[in-house]
Amino acid sequence: MNLLLPASLHAWGDDAFPQTLKRELEALDAGTLPLQQGLTSGSAVLDMPIQVMPLGASEEDGRIRARVGVFFASVIAGCNCADDPTPVEPQNEYCELWVVIDRGTAEAWFEPAS
Repeated sequence: MNLLLPASLHAWGDDAFPQTLKRELEALDAGTLPLQQGLTSGSAVLDMPIQVMPLGASEEDGRIRARVGVFFASVIAGCNCADDPTPVEPQNEYCELWVVIDRGTAEAWFEPAS
């Protein structure tokens, strides 16, 4: 999947970059990001709006590398049986990702930050 972040690329080097990146990422479906790898409480990422917190960014080798914190929701997937005691309330989750944006094409991809 080719994900483009043209507004973030255009805002690079400007004070508006963090807010622009935040806005573009929050417009994505939760399934677009590799959030499953960051689960700590649940077993499945919920398709609910996410919140993004830009943590920092730099440029290297023609690419913008931005570290972001992502707040999202998960659920503990049970068997859906009538007597299943597994809670079905959304669980709050947080993980950090690297967002890498190609300066020539605005193509972006994600890497887990450890």
